[in-house]
Amino acid sequence: MIKDLETAIGYRFQNITLLNNALTHSSYANEYWHDSLKSNERIEFLGDSILGMVVAEYLYKNFPDRPEGELTRMRADMVCELALAVVANRVELGQHLLLGHGEEQNGGRYRASILADAVESVIAAIFLDGGIVAAKAFIEKFILCDVPETKLHNVDYKTTLQELVQQKKNQVLTYSLIGESGPDHDKRFTVAVSVNGEIVGQGEGSSKKRAEQEAARVAVEKLSK
Repeated sequence: MIKDLETAIGYRFQNITLLNNALTHSSYANEYWHDSLKSNERIEFLGDSILGMVVAEYLYKNFPDRPEGELTRMRADMVCELALAVVANRVELGQHLLLGHGEEQNGGRYRASILADAVESVIAAIFLDGGIVAAKAFIEKFILCDVPETKLHNVDYKTTLQELVQQKKNQVLTYSLIGESGPDHDKRFTVAVSVNGEIVGQGEGSSKKRAEQEAARVAVEKLSK
């Protein structure tokens, strides 16, 4: 099965242990090895940085007429959870993940957040095995192939909300973490966004950043009516 995945991603590993690490979710590492350091969390951290750098370089070179703010939004669109989950589905990455029993039962193999993290982990594994050229080849094939030149699918709602609030003077915008639930390998965060102390939106996500984006989206829709 691993060879099928290698064929799908277009890369053969010299050190297959790296790919196995990239496919190991924390629920599996905790359940079978009682050691979260054997999961893909650390390698995913590296992959996130490599992906961000490669995409930023591409946008900087290919869109010289775009301001920094727009480049930031384009990058966010290209590396967002939904976009990476689409990449994972193209290569059937979910079918190769090592998941704990509970995560398997809860549909983790198809969860966008887990799939997105796995894509970043695979990018890091390719980088460690074959260097930046190999990692860039994967990113170019599966992510830079669909650059949102005009229409952005993943709006930066925090920026949109900031711009909306700033239309009036003396507006204070704040985000507050009001809830946290779930096991360590599948945390859910709830964030509220307030304007001058009044809550105008609330959102939930697999990270504080995603929860803030959802809260901002709710606020934008409310304040734009």
